[in-house]
Amino acid sequence: MFHRLTLSLSLAAMLTLPAWAQQSDTQDKPFDVRSSVGDLHVGKDADARNAGLPLYPGAHPKHEENNEPLNFGVAAEGFGLKLVVAKYESDDAPAKVVDFYREKLKKFGKVLECHSQKHGGDVDVHNDDKDSGSGSKDKDQESKKLKCESSGGPVTELKVGTEDNQHVVAIEPRDSGKGATFALVYLRARGKQGDI
Repeated sequence: MFHRLTLSLSLAAMLTLPAWAQQSDTQDKPFDVRSSVGDLHVGKDADARNAGLPLYPGAHPKHEENNEPLNFGVAAEGFGLKLVVAKYESDDAPAKVVDFYREKLKKFGKVLECHSQKHGGDVDVHNDDKDSGSGSKDKDQESKKLKCESSGGPVTELKVGTEDNQHVVAIEPRDSGKGATFALVYLRARGKQGDI
């Protein structure tokens, strides 16, 4: 059920983002809606701090066409979703960036290191149906653990947390061969059991 709620919220975000993107062509102000039933925030104001991580020393934002930073949040009484995505570049080797963020992510728990061909290519973000309804908190938490689904590739993904509360740092070599490009991602979703 929680998976359906997250999917519904994601769909609402996809419907809202094009209108905001069209509006943001003329201005870079965040789009905020506050009401008695909930709040919505969509903006390009995402940065390392919003993702709960320090910025790698000397790194600078990487802005790409149609791929700006994203700070999205929706909150209501029974559910909420927060998504922060920010991309950066560094002149340092990818291995140095990996070492830096591996250490910084430890404050959130055990760090999982995955290797893939592209960002997000191996994040498992669904619950196993066999565990829902068992009533066991341990089994529920086990089903929500982040996993590596592929192995090998130039992208190193450092992940910590669970499906509904995760920090991910994806690091890869720059196309030029010198330095690294990395993305900081923070996702937090909450909802009541039984929400659709």
